[in-house]
Amino acid sequence: MTSSFPESPEERRPQPVDVPLLQIGASASSPSASPSAPSGGGCGDSCGCGAGGADGAADDAWDLDPLDCGLDPDLARLLADAGLDPVQVEDIAHLAIEEDLDHGVDVTTVATVPEHAVSTGDFTARQDGVAAGLHIAEAVLSVVCTDEFEVERHVEDGERVSAGQRLLTVRTRTRDLLTAERSALNLLCRLSGIATVTRRWADELSRAASAADSGTHAGTLVRDTRKTTPGLRALEKYAVRCGGGTNHRFSLSDAALIKDNHVLAAGGVAEAFRLVRAEFPGVPIEVEVDRLDQIEPVLAEGADLILLDNFTPDETAAAVALVAGRAQLESSGRLSLENAARYAATGVDFLAVGALTHSSPILDIGLDLRAADDADATDATETTGATGGHHEETDY
Repeated sequence: MTSSFPESPEERRPQPVDVPLLQIGASASSPSASPSAPSGGGCGDSCGCGAGGADGAADDAWDLDPLDCGLDPDLARLLADAGLDPVQVEDIAHLAIEEDLDHGVDVTTVATVPEHAVSTGDFTARQDGVAAGLHIAEAVLSVVCTDEFEVERHVEDGERVSAGQRLLTVRTRTRDLLTAERSALNLLCRLSGIATVTRRWADELSRAASAADSGTHAGTLVRDTRKTTPGLRALEKYAVRCGGGTNHRFSLSDAALIKDNHVLAAGGVAEAFRLVRAEFPGVPIEVEVDRLDQIEPVLAEGADLILLDNFTPDETAAAVALVAGRAQLESSGRLSLENAARYAATGVDFLAVGALTHSSPILDIGLDLRAADDADATDATETTGATGGHHEETDY
């Protein structure tokens, strides 16, 4: 069945490319701010333009090119093309760095590294997995680096990587690179871990579909929930997509999900559905049920999607037969990689796996500085493209 329930972030909210990139950091009171520009976005206290500073510094900042206090336009476009809001990514990068510096400096690096030293560093996978968040790591670097820096991209988000494989090479001031290291890795390791676990689920469902009889439903998808890290939902849901999963709703406002507490408050499943439909007639509605006998009344009301809470595989199969394509079905609870194929074989449309975002371990990735001789020799080789695979060089 095809329902009106949104399947992707693009269907739920404005395209990220519609974000007014030239208004990064503009306040609502600024004469240069667009009426549609998000308030409070962009620059933090560490931004070089001074727009985020105190004592009226922002008043002097508006004569600058607004892109001077935002991400590089090419990087912003890459983030937008990936379905991410460049302004939000910049804000997260600033927050991560400001948290790490705590209004001070990187005392170890300042004490041990000459001010004008330049180094080449490789972000390298320590484990097999799936990469996600490489452009986000670049955004962290971009808000720290005081000079231009060079980036070589060896892989793309969503690609499988092996232990020892270089993902991203950066050449910039050593102090800046070491100061940005942990914040960039925290995000990159976290998102790659989510993508790696999601890929395991997607692979398991793909194997189940390949092994299924021709008459068996083979389109079950794994998708996430709202059990995300506060402030990182968009990034974590992006990582799920990188791993081959799909996204559930992004917020409480883009779709309705009637759960047991709503049912108790409304006096019944069908009653809750009718109340939501009356108040918000254009919003897709998903209804959680925990018994087979609750399904028919919800179908009669016109539910777009039904969440089968803690159903066994046999109960799920019975629900699929009962619904017979009149609504989409999603399983939640009792799910594991070990039983994913059994649930997929029932014909259910989605497996809702909160663990994708709330329990995935990080993918171990490190930053290794090259010795000066190694950096010079390797750079000379890499500029010829001799390393194979992805090879993209960018200056910021």
